[in-house]
Amino acid sequence: QVQLQESGPGLVKPSQTLSLTCTVSGASIASNSYYWAWIRQPPGKGLEWIGHIGGAGNTNYNPSLKSRTSISRDTSKNRFTLELSSMTPDDTAEYYCTRRPESLMYAVDTWGKGTLVTVSS
Repeated sequence: QVQLQESGPGLVKPSQTLSLTCTVSGASIASNSYYWAWIRQPPGKGLEWIGHIGGAGNTNYNPSLKSRTSISRDTSKNRFTLELSSMTPDDTAEYYCTRRPESLMYAVDTWGKGTLVTVSS
């Protein structure tokens, strides 16, 4: 069974950088059959794709967030990380790490529980 678990701070101050880690069990993040993605949902709003990293370490980002987003991985620990800089209150959201098959025919098949990140002074 594949499981994803987010970890990181629940509170971030404006202008600071958010760092979240997703620990994966039951599958290898080095698999080239999947994208390992970060998705967020602001309170009362819809889901927003942040970006992903593929099995070869290739990355893609939402153009609206690309300038301040970095996704990396540690294959030895089977986990991947989101760094989102210059945080503002508009970045307050539930953050999820996810897995999705590379084929565009398929949707996300595994979600973490999510972690709420609040941006406040």
